[in-house]
Amino acid sequence: MNSEELFNESKKYIPGGVNSPVRAFEPYPFFVKEAKGSHIRDVDGNDYIDHCLAYGPILLGHSDDDVMADVKAQMEMGTAYGAPTENEIKLAKEVIDRVPCAEMVRFVSTGVEATMAAIRLARGYTQRDKIVKFEGAYHGAHDNVLVKPGDSYSCVPDSLGVPADTAKNTLTVPYNDEEALTKLIEEEGENIACVIVEPVMGNIGCIQPKIGYLKFLRKITEENDILLIFDEVITGFRVSRGGAQQYFGVTPDLATFAKVLGGGFPIGAYAGKREIMEYIAPSGPVYQAGTYSGNPVSVQAGLSTLKKLDFQFYGDLNKRSDDFRNNIADIVEDLELNIKVVGLASMFQIYFSPFPVMNNDLAQMCDKKRFLTYFRELLKNGVFIPPSQFECNFISGAHTVEDLSKTAEAVEAALKVAWEL
Repeated sequence: MNSEELFNESKKYIPGGVNSPVRAFEPYPFFVKEAKGSHIRDVDGNDYIDHCLAYGPILLGHSDDDVMADVKAQMEMGTAYGAPTENEIKLAKEVIDRVPCAEMVRFVSTGVEATMAAIRLARGYTQRDKIVKFEGAYHGAHDNVLVKPGDSYSCVPDSLGVPADTAKNTLTVPYNDEEALTKLIEEEGENIACVIVEPVMGNIGCIQPKIGYLKFLRKITEENDILLIFDEVITGFRVSRGGAQQYFGVTPDLATFAKVLGGGFPIGAYAGKREIMEYIAPSGPVYQAGTYSGNPVSVQAGLSTLKKLDFQFYGDLNKRSDDFRNNIADIVEDLELNIKVVGLASMFQIYFSPFPVMNNDLAQMCDKKRFLTYFRELLKNGVFIPPSQFECNFISGAHTVEDLSKTAEAVEAALKVAWEL
């Protein structure tokens, strides 16, 4: 069957035909046959340069030979034990060696699970109930954070099934707004357990912090005995060897990881200061558990992936990524388009807006309809990015200069169609 037929068949058995909503787009998503390196191929025979990269986990490239060899060897020894392994200790040590805030680590199975557990830990440690997130930030599809702004700082459910009583314990302010957060903490500080933040907002495109903003977050949370949590599910091990906290030089109390940590296999983790992490069961009174936590296959994939992510890797990849973004910016300038090319390290996006995008409200002003035309034209030209203005695009170590040159050509062609040039 081709992709259209598979999608129609899938809708009979899987809600909406997909297992994650963002994968669905009109008229139907392509169905994947295989992926290798920087390319992904569908069942219809099309080959794409992949800048979606599974929404961020693929940093070495699809099916890296070394990682796959190690994973296959582990699978021969078993896929789940329900008992600890030495590799879990090795991976924990590797995370601690890299990440400034990490003195202890707990492995889980997904980024959603990591943020959920980190928030519970913050509440248990501080004995406070309220949390602060930023408007438009995504920290997983669980009830504490699947909320949207209501009146004043309070939140209301952003999905049916989220209790209003749960949402009321989450407060929200605009990202990059020091005044708003300062006022909120003045009013509610003694009730706030944590501030959770994507250091780079990768689920609303690619919004970077203003100069000094993360240091402001660190200072105001410390002054008010509020824990600062960096959600590094996207930025962790992608923007640098030690993630965004190393990149920006700001150390939180806790941090969450997933995506790159598993090298394409499902894993999550939360890490932080020893005195906080020791509140987790069985050491302490904050309960968290999981059948697949520390899964031996995913742990091996993580070890094998991180082994290859040295300073040379990041230097080479980030140089290629910088050159690529500069090339795209030159194309936009030559076409005389008033839109914004953004990104850092191996992350990028084009905001279809004339305004610098510094928060969710400004992101929502982008021309979403025109962006979808751009997305479809990229597909026609052999380039796959996420089908949303509000997702980030990625570059892997497998992307060659030739790949990036072809992507730039496709971007130029797609922009011309989208803007009717």
